[in-house]
Amino acid sequence: QVRLVESGGGSVQSGGSLRLSCVASVYTDSGYCVAWFRQAPGKEREGVASIDSDGSTAYADSVKGRFTISQDVAKNTLYLEMNSLKPEDTATYYCAAERRRLAIWFRLSRNVYSYWGQGTQVTVSS
Repeated sequence: QVRLVESGGGSVQSGGSLRLSCVASVYTDSGYCVAWFRQAPGKEREGVASIDSDGSTAYADSVKGRFTISQDVAKNTLYLEMNSLKPEDTATYYCAAERRRLAIWFRLSRNVYSYWGQGTQVTVSS
């Protein structure tokens, strides 16, 4: 069983920054993939960024150049640094994990992840 606990959400103005954290118990595995997803009201959950046990990253086009995913294995923590935030980034952000590496074209698909956190709200006002 993998436990995921997100934190760091909040309210910011457009152009501001936030850093999300996710403490994940998956980091004891030799191979894994972890990711951030988000879901806005009335919309489907979408992949934002992922990173795997080799440090390979993937980003949604909508966040490239603004968001950075990283991990600190020693702290069992996944991060999402979000800069230049826009009102359309408003959503509940979820941390997800899978206990195996994933081909890059699957890494932002919600259907391949077995473990999910409870979510943290991010609100960006204009």
